[in-house]
Amino acid sequence: MPRASREQTERNRLLIEAASARLFKEHGLNGVSVADIMASAGLTHGGFYGHFESKDELASVACARAFEESVARWEAFGKPGATERAALASLAKHYLSAKQRDDPGFGCPAHSLAADVGREDASKPVRSAYARGLKTLVGVLMSYSKARRTRRERRRALARMSMLVGAVTLARAVRGDPLSDEILEAARAHLALDAQ
Repeated sequence: MPRASREQTERNRLLIEAASARLFKEHGLNGVSVADIMASAGLTHGGFYGHFESKDELASVACARAFEESVARWEAFGKPGATERAALASLAKHYLSAKQRDDPGFGCPAHSLAADVGREDASKPVRSAYARGLKTLVGVLMSYSKARRTRRERRRALARMSMLVGAVTLARAVRGDPLSDEILEAARAHLALDAQ
């Protein structure tokens, strides 16, 4: 059987990363197997170890990739010329939505992976990847403000991050109950007031 070209190998790795990021967010780190990931990527199970040493390594890479995608979306809300209020309102509309709540594979890893990553041993690389991603998102929140490098702004960004992640997590836990929509609406309203 001929070996894949470097370009094909890289494409396959990216397919595996994308499939695993989505599946881990949808089903959790332990709710999906390597075989599931490879099938979703359209590849055979046997090819996995040509790209990654272990599922733990893949979980770390997938987590980092998922955060990179969220960071890009969040940065777009704070585009040059956007006020803090406008950036935060755009983020809240996107993040505190039924789409985020109902589709974990689409959602941000900050809420989709939080519980699973929290259960992982501190030595697992996914814990470091999650922490780096979360810190980057907090930095994006800080960048929305003109006074972005003060301790007060960092604490404010951490509180906002906690509200965003917590609201989606709680809304998902009670999905189907009117309380779910109420949680998202209350968090959107609070963030709008906070940005004034």
